[in-house]
Amino acid sequence: MKISQSGWLDVANHQPSPHFTPRSPEDEISLFVVHNISLPPGVFGGPYITDLFLGRLDPSADSYFEDIYQLQVSAHCLIRRDGEIIQYVSFNDKAWHAGVSCFEGREKCNDFSIGVELEGTDTTPYTKMQYQQLVSLVNKLQESYPLIRHNNIVGHCDIAPSRKTDPGEAFDWQHFRSLLGSR
Repeated sequence: MKISQSGWLDVANHQPSPHFTPRSPEDEISLFVVHNISLPPGVFGGPYITDLFLGRLDPSADSYFEDIYQLQVSAHCLIRRDGEIIQYVSFNDKAWHAGVSCFEGREKCNDFSIGVELEGTDTTPYTKMQYQQLVSLVNKLQESYPLIRHNNIVGHCDIAPSRKTDPGEAFDWQHFRSLLGSR
């Protein structure tokens, strides 16, 4: 696994999203945010997450999509349940993943973070492959962005606690951190 100078992961399926902003040179990446997503809720596989992040979600494909199809959101990467990594935004740019957010008194977390979605729900256990890929990705990102340390790897729930609950109770932080520590 390698990250190019342009911020793209070599092992990822690249699906460039229009939903990003160039990162300012003064915005050093120092935060990693874990999210979850499934579309429709609780359904895994299929094209809908990518369709949402690329701005092409068909509102007629599912009644749930009628309320979200016009959202302009993205993440840097999605890790599917089988471990496939899809990258939507260069790590050098700001993905639109955090929304209204704050970490250690600093607002607008998109400015200084990398956001990765796990295909899942708050209550569905994540797969072994997802944890393995997430750990590999974090380790590689820490080489390129050394300000990302174990104590600033957080859930969406930690930076937007009144709005978000992901990655949820199903995410095993202790297991994840033990895997990070062993590499």
